[in-house]
Amino acid sequence: MKTVLMPVAPHDHMSATLETALAFARRFGSYVEAFALKPPLAEIVSVDMVMGLTWAADERGDGESEAEARRLVETFMAANDVARDAGPAEGARWRWLADAPAGDEFVGSHARIFDVTVLGRPTQSPTGPRMATLEAVLFEGGRPVIIAPPTARPTLGDTIVIAWNGSTETAHVIAMGMGLLARAKRIVVLTAESGMVPGPSGADLARALARHGLPVETVHIGPEKRNAGEAILAYADEIGCDLLFKGAYTQSRIRQMIFGGATSHILAHAQIPVFMAH
Repeated sequence: MKTVLMPVAPHDHMSATLETALAFARRFGSYVEAFALKPPLAEIVSVDMVMGLTWAADERGDGESEAEARRLVETFMAANDVARDAGPAEGARWRWLADAPAGDEFVGSHARIFDVTVLGRPTQSPTGPRMATLEAVLFEGGRPVIIAPPTARPTLGDTIVIAWNGSTETAHVIAMGMGLLARAKRIVVLTAESGMVPGPSGADLARALARHGLPVETVHIGPEKRNAGEAILAYADEIGCDLLFKGAYTQSRIRQMIFGGATSHILAHAQIPVFMAH
């Protein structure tokens, strides 16, 4: 897992996102490509003077935002002694991608060539990470995301909980995360009775992972009043989990918006990094 994409915006969780990306890069000796995440440019219908002035103001604002994002990354990397990239090399290193196109479409498509994209946990605050960016990577990137919590954890991937529900989405997460699983000290396959779909059991998965020589165990959470997302996060916190594997949106996004679901709850409340794919 040698390539990491990190969209950068001056939001409330950016510090924790930087620290999470660096923890991952140091674990694998990865290359980190950072760029300024800019909102999509509004379509301009009129070309009158007023619109022209608005366009110029928007361009200046984007330029200032990109410069601020670059300074943020440069300062962080320098403070942590991370070298700039100069071709194939050992150890974590980074590069700034200048003049990246605006909008989440670019993030989703560019993520396709990276082993993982690191984003902050989405919030509803205008100064926080955006859900639209995360969903662009999940549904357009075809690669996994590490969702950084609001406060970075001191370790990443020592104790991994796999929130197994029998689904194709979670199977994708596991396949994409074998490099992380191979370095874990403890792996728990966690099943919650209220969150399963037709498919292999947790015990079936554990047996398959054990054939890779992984330190895996199983835990099952029986019927209870909490939903599956609440139960998963409570258990992960109880055992000191520092990375949660979770398939994204086993139910449709619309159903999750209306009725809730494990993915929605975890995206709203997780205080640990989440390794997620669709």
